[in-house]
Amino acid sequence: MHEEEAQSDNHPGPTSSEPDQSDKNDAYTDRRGVAQKYLERKYGTVQDFYQKHKTTLRYILWGILLAVYLAMVIAACALNFHRALPLFMITVATIFFVVWDHFMAKYEHRIKELLSPGRRFLDRHWSWLKWVIWSSLILGVVFWLIFDTAKLGQQQLVSFGGLIVYVILLFLFSKHPTKVRWRPVFWGIGLQFLLGLLILRTGPGLMAFQWLGNQVENFLEHTDAGASFLFGENYKDHFLAFKVLPMVVFFGAVMSMLYYLRLMQWIIRKIGWLMLVTMGSSPIESVVAAGNIFVGLTESALLVRPYLPHVTKSELHAIMTAGFSTMAGSVLGIYISFGISPAHLLTASVMSAPASLAVAKLLRPETETPKITLKNAMKMGMSDSRNLLEAASHGASSSISVVAHIAVNLIAFLALLSFVNAALSWFGNMFDYPQLSFEIICSYIFMPFSLMMGVNWQDSFMVAKLIGYKTFFGEFVAYEYLSKLVDLRKGSGPKFVDGVQQYMSIHSETIATYALCGFSNICSLGMVVGAFTSIAPTRKRDIASEAGRALIAGTIACFITACIAGILSSTPVDINCHHTLENAFASSLSQNTTDVVSCCQSLLSSTVAKGPGEVIPGGNHSLYFLKNCCELLKPSTLNCTWIPDQL
Repeated sequence: MHEEEAQSDNHPGPTSSEPDQSDKNDAYTDRRGVAQKYLERKYGTVQDFYQKHKTTLRYILWGILLAVYLAMVIAACALNFHRALPLFMITVATIFFVVWDHFMAKYEHRIKELLSPGRRFLDRHWSWLKWVIWSSLILGVVFWLIFDTAKLGQQQLVSFGGLIVYVILLFLFSKHPTKVRWRPVFWGIGLQFLLGLLILRTGPGLMAFQWLGNQVENFLEHTDAGASFLFGENYKDHFLAFKVLPMVVFFGAVMSMLYYLRLMQWIIRKIGWLMLVTMGSSPIESVVAAGNIFVGLTESALLVRPYLPHVTKSELHAIMTAGFSTMAGSVLGIYISFGISPAHLLTASVMSAPASLAVAKLLRPETETPKITLKNAMKMGMSDSRNLLEAASHGASSSISVVAHIAVNLIAFLALLSFVNAALSWFGNMFDYPQLSFEIICSYIFMPFSLMMGVNWQDSFMVAKLIGYKTFFGEFVAYEYLSKLVDLRKGSGPKFVDGVQQYMSIHSETIATYALCGFSNICSLGMVVGAFTSIAPTRKRDIASEAGRALIAGTIACFITACIAGILSSTPVDINCHHTLENAFASSLSQNTTDVVSCCQSLLSSTVAKGPGEVIPGGNHSLYFLKNCCELLKPSTLNCTWIPDQL
């Protein structure tokens, strides 16, 4: 017993050290508590400092980032300014608009007060001053047309005449001709003309849009990375399905990201504001027309979805017309991949926005008081995505329906076109005319419209066919056929094979590109009615009654854009026709090439024929060239027997 007690004293158990361990734990807890309170005080101090100087710190951070970016831009310009020019221009434009926004937000009222004397002066004298301005503009256009016609020929004058005819027809068939406000009409056409003049007739403007078109083309080429990974290295063997349609997915993802970053809304607001202050259109119309430059006819309406049930009938008509007459950026990439000029496609998409409002306000004038204010219209919907990656995924997923719509419609309508042509050929064979087809019928129905746009007589039937394809089967089918014509022209093959014309002139291709650039077709009519009815079910009756008129208005808006392009576009004159015709008719070379036919067309159009033996060839050409050109083209406007054989 004593031994056990001794052992217990020499070897104490765990219970004997519990007070010491507890003291250590308490001390550790106290120290941790003191440190935690210290950190909390410091964190609170830092948080208070941040809340007090939050704006200043934010400015400092953005200032550092901006300084780093500007240093990179300066370094890039110093290394190679030509290579860094696009980056420099983008930087300057961004800085300008950001400064402009802040300046206007702060000093807008002061600017209005400063300009108010001038505004009061205009209001007092506007009754006579407007006649002076309009007379000056009309005289300027007349003199410009005179000099331009003398320089480039009479074809541009035909396009101008077609523009006037379209405006007169719209006025005659207007819903309320006596209530037409001419400011949106003239300003819409004027903005088209100014944009076209800047892009098509000035060197910097043309170079800028050609550069932009090339950048878009290069940008869309990145789709190949995803397409080749998914479909294999031979994906281009199925060009349309695996090369072209994936572009819609890629572009949809990019557009969704831009919406998440609010960049697209900012651009749409600026363009909408420009049309609002110039054309005098309502805020809701201006925003939707601007949005249609970038997105589709149903997506643009979603920008102002909360206000759609409250728009007037004229505004509803204008919104649908803007959708029919413009082209979404997501599908422009497809047509660029077909080989259609990127610069002309981008120009047509921008020019059609003011044209749509001009035509809409002429065909369906405003008779009510708009309820949507400028402030409300500019409050466009924001992206529902929580981050940038989710926005990209949402954009790619939402494009599935677009891709499926394009694919199934192509299958259905090309098959339907084949069946219709077979049925028409069978029917025509009953009357010994087996070549009867849908193309021939469209060529005669739409030929007057293509003539009014400035297309020459020989090409007018081919352009009319393309318009028929677009109207009944969609612009996708029409651009596909146009791309084939462009490829044949670039191949410089015979222009006529067995008496059938194979391709058109560059001028006619340009006009056709603008005339086809819009969603105005029968398929889109059903899409618009369905989409708008789901957005604003209370306006179902108004939507159904205005949709057909809007489709016609959108088609004519595309034709007016093509007229402007016909006035301003000039076929490259880089062919020495004397040398070309001499080589063609004095040797065994082919006489049915692009250059020879183009020179012969120019010669025949400038020839004056008064009667047999009284023929004066134009362009200082000889009667020998005229005789050979007449036999080659067999024109209906000149009797070849009038040209004397003895030269």
